[in-house]
Amino acid sequence: MEGWRGAWYVPCLASHETLQELCRKENLRCKSIGITNKSLKSYEVEYLCDYKVEEGKEYYLVKWKGWPESSNTWEPQKNLKCPKLLENFLSDKDEYLSRMKEGKALKVRNSVKALKPAVADYIVKKAKQRIALQRWKEELNRKKNHKGMILVENTVDLEGPPIDFYYINEYKPAPGINVINGITTGCECSDCPAEKCCPKEAGFILAYNKRKKLKIQPGLPIYECNSFCRCGPDCPNRIVQKGTQYSLCIFRTNNGRGWGVKTLQKIKTNSFVMEYVGEVITSEEAERRGQFYDNQGNTYLFDLDYDSDEFTVDAARYGNVSHFVNHSCDPNLQVFNVFIDNLDLRLPRIALFSTRTIKAGEELTFDYQMKGSIDLTSDSADGLSPSKKRIRTVCKCGAVCCRGYLN
Repeated sequence: MEGWRGAWYVPCLASHETLQELCRKENLRCKSIGITNKSLKSYEVEYLCDYKVEEGKEYYLVKWKGWPESSNTWEPQKNLKCPKLLENFLSDKDEYLSRMKEGKALKVRNSVKALKPAVADYIVKKAKQRIALQRWKEELNRKKNHKGMILVENTVDLEGPPIDFYYINEYKPAPGINVINGITTGCECSDCPAEKCCPKEAGFILAYNKRKKLKIQPGLPIYECNSFCRCGPDCPNRIVQKGTQYSLCIFRTNNGRGWGVKTLQKIKTNSFVMEYVGEVITSEEAERRGQFYDNQGNTYLFDLDYDSDEFTVDAARYGNVSHFVNHSCDPNLQVFNVFIDNLDLRLPRIALFSTRTIKAGEELTFDYQMKGSIDLTSDSADGLSPSKKRIRTVCKCGAVCCRGYLN
């Protein structure tokens, strides 16, 4: 950035628009973020903040993209060439008034018609939220490495993107934990379903049928072909490793469960939907973090207890779409342990498969007690040490068979 000299640098977390605002405020040029002599005085409507009528003419208060709010100006409607932003403005106004059960949007004072300050304040907050959620959606889709797209939606409140969440595509091991055990051999099959493939070598049957749908019962492991196998990418025993194939939407729930995930496409029974990923930590560290999470009413710890209870996946700060999947006592997803490039039974990958046909627009859920967590029923909790007695989180899944608690 011209006009500044420094001895050291730190990563910048500010958005391009924030940096552009700073440049314009300080009259600086920075080609890397698009502020040049030519663009220093360019104007583009970012969102509309307020509305008034003066002398029979309609005016909107405009927030200019890349300019500080102190540069906002009132512009006549005839000068605005932003139909979508006008539509958002009017929609947000009507939404606020309907929620507050207010009557008229306009109030006459000294022959000047204007929105009430509370209405204008809500419209600005909603506009900023819309921009923040759009940026978050773009960030998620840049970082994901699977086919399905990720959408973001909040029609419930003014909550924006989570502040302390980082999208990852695979396990993030804590220091000293190796989630890839250096496997150097694979199958020599030309037709994996018909030959002695990876699952048979491990003593189990192939998990998928010819239509690439799950055919094994819950509790049995899935052994997929690995990076050293002779078979190609179209092998029917390569499903989980290809990632999510469905477009999903992270949405704000309307019953106090925070964010949730719904599918935008129909999902057939026994189909792979997504992996559960996060930080891989020791069970001792999980116990320490669990006390803190329980006090917050959060549940992100997933015990890797297929063979032992040495490790846990923590998706609180690092995770993928599964971070936002809610619990249900009557879920439509089922947990399976998967082994691909790591055959260490203590460190399976966790895959979520559909238990039935899931319609487009339906919320995805799984049973948090499938995680292998301690079942804190009223009977079992009495026998635990004080460090093991956890705060019980009330379940809001709404299922007919709801157990009443998440843990």
